[in-house]
Amino acid sequence: MATSLYNRTTIPGTGNPAVPIARKYRGFSTVNKNSKNFALYDFELIKQDLLNSFYVRQGEKLMDPEYGCVIWDLLFEPLTPQVKDLLLQNINAIVNADPRIQASNVVITQYETGLQLEMTLAYVTYNLSENLRIHFDQKVGLLATSLKQ
Repeated sequence: MATSLYNRTTIPGTGNPAVPIARKYRGFSTVNKNSKNFALYDFELIKQDLLNSFYVRQGEKLMDPEYGCVIWDLLFEPLTPQVKDLLLQNINAIVNADPRIQASNVVITQYETGLQLEMTLAYVTYNLSENLRIHFDQKVGLLATSLKQ
């Protein structure tokens, strides 16, 4: 019983029996402490996996010094063209490492206490896209906002 509930969800129809939808990706995240259920599925899991890559400073992951994001080391640096190119290369490498997503319209801007990354994120399997805005703040840390299209 628990296995079948874990593998799929149902969407109530209008007068018809519920239509089961198989979940392709499943995982969990403990980032949201207010959540009763830490399970994540499909595009929510993909987005959390991407954000996890941005949370990690490059060089912090044991046995994989190339994994992670260089933004944390460059937050206090001026956003020169060379720094911007380095950041774009790193962001593209992080996004391209996950075959489930594609990013376009990647824009990096600097604000008073950090850097803002804005991109259109396409979930390949689901034919779904959203605008994702991530703030790398010197005081607060990482803040992500998404606007579904």
